[in-house]
Amino acid sequence: MTAEQIISDIKAKNYKPVYLLMGEEPYYIDRVTDYFIKNVLNESEKAFNQVVLYGKDTDAPAIINTAKRYPMMSSHQVVIVKEAQTLKDIDDLIHYTNHPLSSTLLVINYKYKKLDKRKALYKSIEKNGVILESNRLYDDKIPDWINAYLATKGIKIQPSASVLLTEFLGNDLSKIVNELEKLIITLESGNTTISPAHIEKNIGISKDYNNFELQNALIQKDVVKAYRIIDHFDRNQRDNPFVVTISVLYAFFSKLLLYFNLPDKSKSNVTAMLKINPFFVKDYLAAARSYPEAKVIRIISLLREYDLKSKGVGNVSASPGDLLKELIYKILH
Repeated sequence: MTAEQIISDIKAKNYKPVYLLMGEEPYYIDRVTDYFIKNVLNESEKAFNQVVLYGKDTDAPAIINTAKRYPMMSSHQVVIVKEAQTLKDIDDLIHYTNHPLSSTLLVINYKYKKLDKRKALYKSIEKNGVILESNRLYDDKIPDWINAYLATKGIKIQPSASVLLTEFLGNDLSKIVNELEKLIITLESGNTTISPAHIEKNIGISKDYNNFELQNALIQKDVVKAYRIIDHFDRNQRDNPFVVTISVLYAFFSKLLLYFNLPDKSKSNVTAMLKINPFFVKDYLAAARSYPEAKVIRIISLLREYDLKSKGVGNVSASPGDLLKELIYKILH
């Protein structure tokens, strides 16, 4: 089940006795767990019927004993096990999950990894309860996720702004949500669209000096702008790590090489095959005009070479800033 389906069921009081919330992406695990904590019991019921345990401080027998208690002056009790991935004897929970109490909602919070689906415990929970598998999103899916999240708030975001956020925040959904909530609060009255300028003003991410703008400068072969950006990167290496710049450029030119080999270059097909926002199809069209296919292959080779150099392979003393200047020069000329 998805997080939304589980929350919908909780709202409808369609409870299951056991919930396993697992996976590499903690955002949905935390969201569902918080919803259990805040919404199943009222404040007077929570004192006697809501228990939060931690895997590193408890064990399976203690969890089972707690789960087997009957609620006091309530129809249900909620038992939440956080950090269950640190529970050494977690497999022993099967002695409870095979025959769970309908009056107990046991929520097993298993972060950053997954319970082995071949294990008897997993199969027992699958049979008698609900399993949420929370997977990390790939970076190319994050802008669409940001759009969808903001849409639920009645807010829009410019495509370049969502890419800018993705570049600097990565795919950590919890961190992204925190920053989006800050941006929503700081929107001027009547304004429902987040722009790069708004991000720069309220989060501190430069709208002019970032990998997205460097990529645009390379597409347009704007030498002055490109060197202005990499000079800024050289002076602010902590906020603009070389490895991130290499990754962004490698992703773009790899997709550009794929673009050359697409028999159907319609906007819809390019969007689907390159897995990009339709807004950015024009960038690949412009880049294809600036760089012949053979040059793109050479650029990809250069990116690999300079990635190795940044890790000390074939490089004795060049700084990341010097390496970036050499790389950008070779891409542009």
